[in-house]
Amino acid sequence: MDWGADLWDQYDVIDKHTQSGLDLLERYIKFVKERTEIEQNYAKQLRSLTKKYAKRGSKEEQDCKYTNYASFQEILNELNDYAGQRELIAEEMITGICVELTKYLQDLKTERKTHLADSKKAQQNLEGSFKQLESTKKRFAKEWAEAEKATQQAEKTENDLNATKLDVEKAKYHAHARTHTAEECRNDYAAQLQKYNKEQNAFYYTEIPHIFNQLQDMEERRIKRLAEGYCQFSDTEKNVMPIISKCLEGISAAGANTNEKQDSTLFIEQNKSGFERPGDVEFEDYSQGIKPATSETSLSHPRVRTKLWPFSKKNKMLHAERHMPPAAEDFSHLPPEQRKKKLQAKIDDISKDLQKEQDQSEALEKMKGVYEQNTQMGDPSSLEPQITQTTQNIGRLRGELTKYETWLAEAVGGEDSSHPINNNTQQGSVVMDNAQNIYSEFDDEFEDVETPIGQCTALYTFEGNSEGTISVVEGEQLSVMEDDKGDGWMRVLRGNGDEGYIPSSYVKQ
Repeated sequence: MDWGADLWDQYDVIDKHTQSGLDLLERYIKFVKERTEIEQNYAKQLRSLTKKYAKRGSKEEQDCKYTNYASFQEILNELNDYAGQRELIAEEMITGICVELTKYLQDLKTERKTHLADSKKAQQNLEGSFKQLESTKKRFAKEWAEAEKATQQAEKTENDLNATKLDVEKAKYHAHARTHTAEECRNDYAAQLQKYNKEQNAFYYTEIPHIFNQLQDMEERRIKRLAEGYCQFSDTEKNVMPIISKCLEGISAAGANTNEKQDSTLFIEQNKSGFERPGDVEFEDYSQGIKPATSETSLSHPRVRTKLWPFSKKNKMLHAERHMPPAAEDFSHLPPEQRKKKLQAKIDDISKDLQKEQDQSEALEKMKGVYEQNTQMGDPSSLEPQITQTTQNIGRLRGELTKYETWLAEAVGGEDSSHPINNNTQQGSVVMDNAQNIYSEFDDEFEDVETPIGQCTALYTFEGNSEGTISVVEGEQLSVMEDDKGDGWMRVLRGNGDEGYIPSSYVKQ
């Protein structure tokens, strides 16, 4: 069954039906567009959410050493990747469905317009041929009536006794001419009728069926392409489901990787001081008068007993001034745990400085290469002093790094070695004095730890070239360590751990 054979006389119905199909295709395109907008907004909100809760700054980086902190950061990373997949879905729907179907819709509109125009043109041609047939028919009828009238007039003239021979001949000639003209009109009418019947037959059995079948083929192709668009709507999301599943599996894995015992152990390792617990406080019997002086050979120094807690701020400055030993470069004057922390921090600082020098050296070499290729931009020899200085700095820092790494290896390797107690009086005094010095040193460390008093955002880029200042970039998040005291400056902490002063007017709190 096809439209040309069964719907040959339903032009208006076919017109409305094909237009309705194109309207449906256009509605589906709009539907997919709105769906992509939802996906894009969803992805945007997810990215904003992950950015909001992502850890930034040195303190947060320190916290991420714990599994529960690291797992949460991993969840945020996976969610950010998940948002990327939602964006990919939106992009694929726009390009694969909306753009392609919009182009296809325009092609269908053009094709439909052409078929309908051909149908109207064929209809107009048939109507024109029918009008011509009617005109020929009317002329034939008129001429035939005139011929009959002329013939009757000729017979009447011939039977009229008063009519002359010339009148009779004239009447007969007129009747014959009219009859001849009527015969010609009859032949024209017959020919036009034959032509019209042939055109009508071709119109209803060939032209219109062919046009309607083309419209049917167009409609079926539209339905098939729309069906593909329906499936593509689902397949677009199915294609990224494996990656989305991996993101969700990563979130589950992050939760499973949380280890409470490991976090507790890490917290202990990071914060234990290595100090021995304070000994018992000796009883001083004032009822017996003045207590004899303590033996010099005793390992317990009476001054230590006045300090009940090694982190107490009381008498901190007094202990620091009395018992502060000259700090050794390898931090050997500190307890093992503190020594390891100091050495590791020193190694980290040297590594950062070394990386900066290496980056600067690489930049200088590239600049030198550019100058060598284009001397108009600069003189390559002018960079030699900087390159030489940078090379020397790299060598010096590498030497220091090796030295501190060696000391750290010794500190880690000698951590379990036992230290025999020497009962010599002088050695005993030194041990106790060193213990007091250690406490004072540890007090200083804890006192220097500051908590940010707020957060702020840099409004402008500031180049901190003078001593005590730091450089910040526009839009950077900063921690406020000390507010403006009225001099126009405030102390801030950057995410990379750098701390210094910047103008108060350059930030927004």
